Amino acid sequence: MSAAAPAGVLRRYLFSTDHRTVGRQYFFLSLIAVLVGMVLSLIMRVHMAWPEVRLPFLGQTLPEDYLAYMTMHGTLMVFFVLTTAPQSAFGNLVLPEQIGAGRMAFPRMNALSFWLTAVAFVVVVSALFVPSGASQSGWTQYPPLSVVRSTGAGQGLGVDLWIVGIGIFCFASLLGAINFIATVLRMRALGMSLMRMPLTVWSWFVTAQLTLLAFSVLLAAALLLFFDRHMGTSFFVPAGVVVNGVVQKYAGGSPLLWQHLFWFFGHPEVYIAILPGMGLTSHLLSTFARKPVFGYSAMVFSTMAIGFFGFLVWGHHMFIAGLSPYATLAFATLTMVVAIPSGVKTVNWLATLWRGRIRLTTPMLFSIGFVSLFVTGGLSGPILAQPTIDAYLHDTYFVVAHFHMIMGMAAVFAIFAATYFWFPKLSAGRLMSERWGRVHFWLTFIGAYATFLPMHFLGMAGHPRRYAQIAGSAEYLQGLLPLQTWVTCAAIGLIAAQFIFLANLFWSLRRGCVAETNPWNATTLEWQPPSEALVVYRGAYEYGVVRDGRDYRMQSEE
Repeated sequence: MSAAAPAGVLRRYLFSTDHRTVGRQYFFLSLIAVLVGMVLSLIMRVHMAWPEVRLPFLGQTLPEDYLAYMTMHGTLMVFFVLTTAPQSAFGNLVLPEQIGAGRMAFPRMNALSFWLTAVAFVVVVSALFVPSGASQSGWTQYPPLSVVRSTGAGQGLGVDLWIVGIGIFCFASLLGAINFIATVLRMRALGMSLMRMPLTVWSWFVTAQLTLLAFSVLLAAALLLFFDRHMGTSFFVPAGVVVNGVVQKYAGGSPLLWQHLFWFFGHPEVYIAILPGMGLTSHLLSTFARKPVFGYSAMVFSTMAIGFFGFLVWGHHMFIAGLSPYATLAFATLTMVVAIPSGVKTVNWLATLWRGRIRLTTPMLFSIGFVSLFVTGGLSGPILAQPTIDAYLHDTYFVVAHFHMIMGMAAVFAIFAATYFWFPKLSAGRLMSERWGRVHFWLTFIGAYATFLPMHFLGMAGHPRRYAQIAGSAEYLQGLLPLQTWVTCAAIGLIAAQFIFLANLFWSLRRGCVAETNPWNATTLEWQPPSEALVVYRGAYEYGVVRDGRDYRMQSEE
């Protein structure tokens, strides 16, 4: 028995092709990534407010350390948290059951995708422990800083590890995207037409298509960057670049080529992070308002419209890079157009809540918080879409506030909502504590606004981003130090609140209340017992009409 038990554990957790196990693996990998990312952000925030502080085990943070931590924080949060958790973790956990499939289309490919992602995470994080340190080029890795090794200590092995790790991550994401698309198109149960699918499935489906197109471009760009560093090519570095008094041996390249390739990936990445949250929010607002989703078809088509236009607006990240006036006009106009389907979703969310029998459970609170943060962060989007305004606000804390509100915190609120809602699927059929969940929500909601709302004012005052410290800087920045200190204190509180979530999570895994088969009285297929001959007879959101003492009808009911 002693020899069989470890073998069973290895087979179950290391070599399993079960979609639920793979989803749990993705979830806990993203949990590790977010913990590392939070520690790095805490180090950066403390350094911004009190640059002379010596931290335990780390000592005083140097400017080059700050840039390395910033690079790693952005990389981990964007790729291994905001991309991995909403799509790969909860998509694997729930999508097959929501369409009545029982499994993913390619189970072995699914497991391979996770393990490649785990390898990519280890490779990227290992850059923190090499003697020269991690890359200092930021998560965008702009050349020539990311190409020429002599520009900084971390620009040697640190950048190579970043390129290799992100390359592996891209390949894993492509495998996952193919799997999601094939599963939705070929594995649906009898009667599960496209327009009967839950909006969560629609969001994962569209996100998989974005992933397939966007990450293939980033993979190619990373390969070209690696060639520039090691193969003597010059795709991204022009002639005549001087570093430390030495003329570099490059000719014919253009940093703008990297910017075009990177942001062709980078802006769809925003929607890769946020679209699953939009689908989940629509799903939960209907479930806990006990009403059908208002304008189901409009929600589906707005999801597709956001995905489509997301590939046409990458140039608004490059307004100050020397684009022609005609190009800036086109990108600005298309960026404003994206606000239309986003506005449709917001109006429909509010209409779904209108006169509903609202149950303020923890998943519902985080869904409402998602709407709040999405609207608040989204309002600054049209401001940055204006080239003349962006010329001033570009590379200031206004941009940091914008993407942390809409891409960071809004997506994280969706992850929290999904965790509380589908925790019976993550665990052995248990529920998380609602009492501590509500405490977690309010502290996180207040902390998010207290941290990131003041950053808008820092940006409007002209505070540049990526500065390691402002003590001893220009006089106009000195006056902003009290606000930076406030942001740091708020960030410390926000991070501290997450320990409530972690305690609730791990306590509930072992001792949480046992959940009923359908604890939320929901209509979708993941909440019914498994069935061999599953037939779908209706849409996903039939709430509100009381029959046999219930105000809902499941999709499989005749």
